[in-house]
Amino acid sequence: MVTKCKVVATLGPATSDREVMRNMILTGVNVFRINFSHSSHEVAGQNIRQIRELNKELGSSVAILADLQGPKLRIGVVKEGVVVAPGDELLMTTNETEGDGTKVFMTYQRFPQDVKAGERILLDDGKLVFETIETNGDDEVRVKVIQGGPLKSKKGVNLPNTKISLPCLTEKDIADLHYALDQEVEWVAISFVRKAEDVIELKEIIESRGSHAKVISKIEKPGAVADINQIIKATDALMVARGDLGVEIPMQGVPLIQKMITQKARAQSKPVIIATQMMESMIDGLTPTRAEVNDVANSVLDGADAMMLSGETSVGKYPVQVIENMKKIIAHVEESGQIAREDYPPYDQSDERYVSDSICFNASQIADQIGAKAILTNTHSGYTAFKISSHRPRTNIFIFTQNRTILNTLSLLWGVQGFYYDEYHSTDETFQDIKDIVVKKGLARKGDYLIKIASMPIEDRGMTNMLKISSV
Repeated sequence: MVTKCKVVATLGPATSDREVMRNMILTGVNVFRINFSHSSHEVAGQNIRQIRELNKELGSSVAILADLQGPKLRIGVVKEGVVVAPGDELLMTTNETEGDGTKVFMTYQRFPQDVKAGERILLDDGKLVFETIETNGDDEVRVKVIQGGPLKSKKGVNLPNTKISLPCLTEKDIADLHYALDQEVEWVAISFVRKAEDVIELKEIIESRGSHAKVISKIEKPGAVADINQIIKATDALMVARGDLGVEIPMQGVPLIQKMITQKARAQSKPVIIATQMMESMIDGLTPTRAEVNDVANSVLDGADAMMLSGETSVGKYPVQVIENMKKIIAHVEESGQIAREDYPPYDQSDERYVSDSICFNASQIADQIGAKAILTNTHSGYTAFKISSHRPRTNIFIFTQNRTILNTLSLLWGVQGFYYDEYHSTDETFQDIKDIVVKKGLARKGDYLIKIASMPIEDRGMTNMLKISSV
């Protein structure tokens, strides 16, 4: 099923089988996510090979997203059955030890130096809440239990009030990044972004490798929300990672932050992925809750580019069915014609891309005005695809490129359908070619209006400077 809003699916033990992956693609997956928090290089490499083989076999262009773990903090091993209650005191130590009801190992070695008295410490996605009593500044921190419950091994730690000194890209992230770039993945996600400089650092490493992989900034910390304008400017795409974000900030703030980021990113032609707990009940069940259906539908209405499935496909029992259900919801909402479509015309006439941006904006406007069947364009860099997609035209967006990496990359973008095309002649001949392809595929028929935009002369592959309306 083809929808304008795309689906990102996380690979894991439930979806490492080639036939399962094949069925996921046929059901409508647009991007496969490899989560380096859990995946080894060996498993990642096998999955990447299978995706590439399936793309070739099926004629699909599913993209690969390498998601770096980032500075994820965890506690160590804890004895079975340990439960802590409000008012209990606990020693968190950086000296490795088996945890019990009195002490627990903290993997982050600079924790005693970073944390201050009075700051909150959250465990297991906020299920347990502690408050710092004191730190010796060396290897021990004494905390009081505010919200108790089972204390389980290797659970994640969030420090919403603490300024941690751990870099955004850890040694593990750097190793995973270089491996992912060796595999020529199309997208790289950076976790726990705190400021735009984190994104810039990652992009500099990617560029130094001669890679064209694009960066997704995961918004899951208060610092990232505070610096969101600069992060949007620095990044290629964003992910609203609601799991950690909902722990780091008051939970009631997440819905409005999600809407704010979606709107701001669209204004800058940056794709937005909504992630975490989209259809989590389908990890074990065949039917999503009505609240989950509403959540997916509202994210589509807000104009998000993509929805991401995590545990639902990585460890869930029904990875193909969850994609099928998500696509049904997306398709139904899109048929309503109620998706947010604010106008974001270019305004800076001194920008060297002003004319190109104006053509993309007006192509979208004209397409809606005359009821065009599709907007057609050729691209080498993907720039025009990002621009046209961000304007959310009601028509189809058909992008033709001879660059297979870009073809896969564009699979994340709202409304974009990519086609491989490497026959560049004169502008008129090329336009006739791509029109014939669209008609042959049954995507347009006699009497349909088509809007074509391009750079002239087309063989120079310069900036877009021409718009043409034609009919089939």
